Amino acid sequence: MKFEAALMPSEIGETGVAARAAEDLGYDGVLSFEGPHDPFLPLVLAASATERVELTTAIAIAFARNPMNCAQLANDLQLIAKGRFILGLGTQIRPHIERRFSQTWSKPNARMREFVQAIRAIWRSWNDGEKLDFRGEFYSHTLMTPIFNPGKNPHGTPPIFLAGFGPSMVRVAGEVADGWILHPLHSPSFIDEVTMPALREGLVKSGRQESDVQISCQTIVMIGNNDEQLAKARDGARAQLSFYSSTPAYKVVLDHHGWGDIQPELNRLSKQGKWLDMMSFIPDDMLEVIGVCGTPAEAGAKLRQRNHFADRTSIILYNETGEADAASELMKAAR
Repeated sequence: MKFEAALMPSEIGETGVAARAAEDLGYDGVLSFEGPHDPFLPLVLAASATERVELTTAIAIAFARNPMNCAQLANDLQLIAKGRFILGLGTQIRPHIERRFSQTWSKPNARMREFVQAIRAIWRSWNDGEKLDFRGEFYSHTLMTPIFNPGKNPHGTPPIFLAGFGPSMVRVAGEVADGWILHPLHSPSFIDEVTMPALREGLVKSGRQESDVQISCQTIVMIGNNDEQLAKARDGARAQLSFYSSTPAYKVVLDHHGWGDIQPELNRLSKQGKWLDMMSFIPDDMLEVIGVCGTPAEAGAKLRQRNHFADRTSIILYNETGEADAASELMKAAR
């Protein structure tokens, strides 16, 4: 199992330093997400500062963009990173697409399938000399003049990973993607009983095997060396889970475990901006089911057992040990 770290430096200009630190700690990859900053640009700094780690957008919001500019950004980063780039895409939710990005939201599963197919068609035109003639329901790409064609990428085309939460989008990942990115709000039983069957359905549709798709599992990890530190780490995770649990689209996981009643109240409080009040709705057993908690060695052992289904784990780390190398100890115990 590979281990990945989220890049969240206090200043975007420090992304290269943060990526190099992650590489030195033993991480196999680093992630850049679409938050206060663009997810692609920080990875340019990360690529220049590292030699070994894989670089992933986890995620870039597909529907805020178009297949052509995603294809070009991914191709350029693959060149800069010398074959270490992974294009991670996700849909976001309707209010953000329509109200934050002023873009169209419709048929997200079908649109995402076509988005990926369009990117691959563009890459084939550059790498294989295939005439660009992609005509879909949502996207049409039929023009590629030589001046805009970067030519064959010597490092190959980047893998495409899709973030999928509900079964419908997970089927799409199984059908067209090279990897499936799991949202942090999940549980092993939810994966086994609800989403893995959907992934397999998508694989069958595309005539592929489970080995053809990597599973990238984002996991909340809370570590400390004593009860006081662990309590602080758990509070940090509790705040994150209360935010996730306020989103109606994620209620399906809460329902799976009998926590669904808290979602409407959390949603109401989130609209009032009462973020601190929301934390009290997250029960202790949810922390244990959704994440792992303990000393670095204990949490690492739990992580290895929990994520038995994953090829790679993106660690969302609440580290209250005060020790810079705690992440290394955690990964050593989990390998």
